[in-house]
Amino acid sequence: MKKINFKIKNVKLAFAILIILAFVLFLLYYHFIFSPTLTKSKFANQMIEISDENETPVFSIQKILLYSSANAIDHSENQSLKDLSICQYSDLSIYLDNSQSSSELTDENTIKELYIDNIVMTSPLDKGSKMLNYKNPFHFGKYKEIEYPIHNRIDFKIISTNPENENNNYDEPTFYTDCSNPITLGYLNKDILTNYSVSEDVKTVSFNGKVLKEANINLDDISYTLNFTIHIVNHLNQKFAYNMKLDVPLGEDLGTNGYSYKGKTTSGNEYRFFKEVN
Repeated sequence: MKKINFKIKNVKLAFAILIILAFVLFLLYYHFIFSPTLTKSKFANQMIEISDENETPVFSIQKILLYSSANAIDHSENQSLKDLSICQYSDLSIYLDNSQSSSELTDENTIKELYIDNIVMTSPLDKGSKMLNYKNPFHFGKYKEIEYPIHNRIDFKIISTNPENENNNYDEPTFYTDCSNPITLGYLNKDILTNYSVSEDVKTVSFNGKVLKEANINLDDISYTLNFTIHIVNHLNQKFAYNMKLDVPLGEDLGTNGYSYKGKTTSGNEYRFFKEVN
């Protein structure tokens, strides 16, 4: 058999080509084999870290109180009930529990910052103009106009001393650092029905939830779901978040009693604030 000899005329060029091929093979190995394995390992370690950090909750939802009613705004001359705008409103009190990690107040379970964002309101039919914002707790259960929050975000002033409590304006979003007061919010659906006129044989109108029935408004059409995120920063600068989803069916209580008042005591992992891990 004849022996074949390879002779490389340009050694430097061949060496450069080998280096390039080796680099390409390394990139392919890193991209398809090493990088996915490393990513999976990092993800698994991160999940373990998140699980460890959230084993004992620092903040959770303790209970939710919900008051719902309605109102009629008379725009007619001489208050003749010939041009009414009907709205539905609900007030929410959300109580936080910060005692599970420690029965004492610490830098971990006291609040430095609190805000709400990612606000979304949905209902079966697109009737009226919906908004959710902070509401003065002293006006809970009473009809009050509210506005859209700026940039769809509600920032709370945190109160930490008694003098701050005594001098504070509670028309502005307010929360106590020790979680001793609830987060109070107001939901308002304005102009569900406009230019509503009371018939000649009816001389009065109910300025509460009964007006919805009197105006033949289907309560199922204006029942709604609230979605928003509550963010907390404690005095250790640790960040926590809770994604609230609250279904609010408007039952017959509104048409019968003029209002609905419900309470829900919460328990379980689904009501824990999630601690973010950097």
